[in-house]
Formats: sequence, structure tokens, C-alpha cells
Amino acid sequence: MKRFWTDVAVVELDGGYGIELDGRSLKTPARKDLVLPSETLAREISGEWEAVGEKIDPAAMPMTGLANAAIDRVELAKEAFASELAAFAETELCCYRAEHPDSLVAKQAAAWDPLLDWASNHYGIEFEKTAGIIHVAQPEATLTKLRDEVLGEDAFTLAGLSPLVRNGGSLIAALAVRHGAVEANKAWDAVEVDRLHQIEEWGEDAEAEKAAESRRGDFLAGARFLSLL
Repeated sequence: MKRFWTDVAVVELDGGYGIELDGRSLKTPARKDLVLPSETLAREISGEWEAVGEKIDPAAMPMTGLANAAIDRVELAKEAFASELAAFAETELCCYRAEHPDSLVAKQAAAWDPLLDWASNHYGIEFEKTAGIIHVAQPEATLTKLRDEVLGEDAFTLAGLSPLVRNGGSLIAALAVRHGAVEANKAWDAVEVDRLHQIEEWGEDAEAEKAAESRRGDFLAGARFLSLL
């Protein structure tokens, strides 16, 4: 779609903020009102629309995309959406450790132990860790607490959490970012420990690196979105 507007403005609405293009309210793809929960998010999205060249490139407008997803997708099935994210706790990445080599064991401990310690202290829960890929069941109280926490989030927060959880594979790392306990780039490095170790040992694969960079972009966009709520 070609750019059809000249002016972009942030406006106050009942219950939040909106964007106007040449005085017309911006809608979601499902034609719903784009009502945003914070002025900071509205201004970020406004900046994305101001930066559009001749044609709209959705890939260059991640905040707009996540806001649309919150309204058009998450809000319609919030419990089901939240449940999918909460289910990642059952196979929490940080609980599955290598047995060898020692260098990888140490890297995993350095990256993941602080995240588990934060979650244990923040939520009052415990985790079971295992070596290898054999499934380890987490305490029911842990799963229940994390599920309740995720289901208690609003649609916009869930939309922001989703790319962190799905691209990182760790609910705990995502929640730590959401609560400001860890910086997003550091969290990404933590969930990528295994892949980065393989690169050190065997070198880079161009296609794999391209895919990882795409996931990283989505992960960091989700973190940025959360910081603007």
C-alpha cells in the first residue's frame, strides 16, 4: 500500500491514546479503533507512520504490528493465548542443562541460574533442573503460580511477551525482561547460550545466522513494546 497521508498526530481518547493520519483515526487491520494504553507507545507508533516512505513496509513497523495483534488477536481469545505462553513453563529452557563439555555447563549456569533465582525470589517458587533432554516435571505450585501470573496480564502485555517467549523458548527470561530484572539484549544472549557455544566450536552457518537474527529482531521488538506500556 502506498503512503496516502501527510500529517501524523497523537490524540487523547477515552481510555487511552490514538493516532490520526490527516485527521482520520488509525484503525487496526480488523477495522477496530487503535486505542493504545500509553502516550509513550502512541508516540513510538506515530514515529513509525511518520517514517513511512512511498510504500508501507510492515516489517519496519513492529510496534504497530504488536498493537494490532493485541487488539485484533489477543483480546479476542486472551485466556487461550495466555495459556499457550504459560505452557512454556512446563519445558522451561533454563532447567535443561548440558552434562558436558565443562565450558558449556559453566556458560549455562552463568546465564540461566540468575534468571531462575530471580523467578524463585520474585514469585516464591522452585524449579527442578535436569541434565540432558529427558523431561523433568516442574512442581505443580510453580506451574500454577506462573500460569496465574501470565493469565493476569492484559492483552497488550501478552502481545509483547509473545515474541520473547516464542523466539527465546524461555518463559522465565521473558518475564524477567517484562519486570525489568534483565536487559533485553542480555536476556537474548542467555537464551542463545547453546547456539553461541556451537558457533564458537564449529563456526557460523549463514542461513542459521540469518534466521537467528530475525528471531532476535522479533525478541527485541517485543521487549521494546513492553517497555512502552
